[in-house]
Amino acid sequence: MSEADLKRHLSERFREVNGDHPMTRADDDYVSEQFVVLEKLCATHGRDADEVRRLMLDRRLPLPGYLRSDGAEMVPSDLFALAEEAGGLDRLGAWFAAHWADPAEGEDELNGYLNGRYVCLHSVTPENIQRKGALVAAITTELDEPGEGEWLGRLHALVDELDALEPPFTAYDRLRFGGPTSRDTCVDGARARHPLPR
Repeated sequence: MSEADLKRHLSERFREVNGDHPMTRADDDYVSEQFVVLEKLCATHGRDADEVRRLMLDRRLPLPGYLRSDGAEMVPSDLFALAEEAGGLDRLGAWFAAHWADPAEGEDELNGYLNGRYVCLHSVTPENIQRKGALVAAITTELDEPGEGEWLGRLHALVDELDALEPPFTAYDRLRFGGPTSRDTCVDGARARHPLPR
């Protein structure tokens, strides 16, 4: 398959997963700051970009996190790190899913990972995915029963930890995820509704 065919198939798969939403100039700027062009990352790591595209289409590496409006496939700078930690591409799927006690949950999380959907973390690891989920759940619980004093300090400690895990997101993310992001509700929204006293 030619490079053009691989890029077209990858673009089609990306849109199957994320929908067909426009990328604005602000989206492009954000993505260029947070992610790396696939070819550039492959050149840095001595890898063939077309082979990496094949691995993505075969669900052995995650899809790009974004397609910039110029068609560039944007990936995290640590795209290859988990496969290396797992002991190779052949072990990646089982190694990743095994981080969850419930096999069905592990498979769901692996599917999200391979679909490139974890653009919500600076570093995508099973531990960070689990910690983000726990923090969102804890913050949501705290927001359901607001208080003062110790409650406010506890809430802001959780919010600060989630803030450190997550990037800012961009408008495109709100389109593909169908609404506000966890940063909107559990970081920015929580701080706006329950500010610390000055």
